[in-house]
Amino acid sequence: MQRSHTPFVSIITINYNQLAITCAFLTSLKKLTYSNYEVIVIDNASSDDPTQTIKNQFPDVRLYRSTINLGFTGGNNVGLKLAKGDFFFIVNNDTEVTDPNLIEALLQPFFDDTTVGMVSPKIRYYDHPNVIQFAGYNKINSFTGRNSQVGDRETDRGQFDIAGYTHYANGAAMMVSREVVNKVGVFTDHFFLCYEELDWSAQTIKHGFKIYYQSLVFLLHKESMSIGKISPLKTYYNNRNRIMFMRRNTNAFQFSCFMAYLCIFTIPKNIITFLAKRQFDHLRAFMSAIKWNITNIFIYRKVPFYTTLEQVSLEKIQPQ
Repeated sequence: MQRSHTPFVSIITINYNQLAITCAFLTSLKKLTYSNYEVIVIDNASSDDPTQTIKNQFPDVRLYRSTINLGFTGGNNVGLKLAKGDFFFIVNNDTEVTDPNLIEALLQPFFDDTTVGMVSPKIRYYDHPNVIQFAGYNKINSFTGRNSQVGDRETDRGQFDIAGYTHYANGAAMMVSREVVNKVGVFTDHFFLCYEELDWSAQTIKHGFKIYYQSLVFLLHKESMSIGKISPLKTYYNNRNRIMFMRRNTNAFQFSCFMAYLCIFTIPKNIITFLAKRQFDHLRAFMSAIKWNITNIFIYRKVPFYTTLEQVSLEKIQPQ
C-alpha cells in the first residue's frame, strides 16, 4: 500500500477526572506544525462533566463521554472506533508536546519501512525534563515476566539518540497504523490498564510488523519518578495483567517456568513485603490479582483472543 506523506492522523487521548491536565495537553498540541489531524477526547465517566470547558477552549476537539469508566483499553478502543485517521496517535493526557515536528517524526519510520506498525518517541519526566523515562523497551523475560524501559531515570546526554527497532511501544505515546488495527485488532479489553500496550505490541509483532523507537523527538510525561505514586489499584492490575500477559504470549514450557518462579519467589516475597510494611490494602490487591487468574484460567474460552474494531461497542458513548 502506497502511503501519502501527509496522511490524516487521529490523536486520541482519555480524560478521567483530570480536566486541567487534559486542557494543558490540548494546549500543547497547538505547537504542532503538522496540520492534517483531528483530536478525539474520550471522557471515561468523570465525576465533573468536562464538556463545556473543552468546547469553549478547544472547539475543534471531538469529545465523547462514556457513561461508565472503560479504562485505558476500552476508552482508547472507542477512540479508535470513532477515528477517521490513516494513523492513530494514542497519547496520554498527562503528557505535553515539546517538539513542533512530533507528528512528522513519528510518521517517518512508516515511510522508510512498510513493515513498521507502531512508533513511540523518547519520553522524559515532566518534573525532571532532562531525565529519560523511555528510550525503547527491553524484552520481557520469558520465565520471570520482568522487563524494563531502556534509559529509565538516566540523564539524557544523547546516549539513546539512535533510533531503531524495539520490543514494545509505550502506551503513553504510540503512533499506530490503521493497517495494524485492521489486521491485529485493538487493545484486549480484559487488561483495562497496565500491560495492555505490551500485549498489543507482542501481538503486532506476531503478525509480522515491527515496533520502532523514534529518538529524534520526545514528549514530557507527568509521571512521578518515585514509587510513591503506586496505589493498590496499580498493584492489582500490574500483577493480574502480568500473569495474563504471560498466558497469552509464551509457550507451555515458558509459562510453566514462569508459574514456578511466581509461586516460589514472587508470591512469598510480595506477601512478606506487604506484611512487613503493613500495606494490607496492597496485600489484598495482590491476592485478588492471583485469585482472578485462577478463577479465569479458561479465559480464552470466554472471550475472543483478539478484539476487532468491529467488535468495539459504542453503546455507552455519548457524543458531546
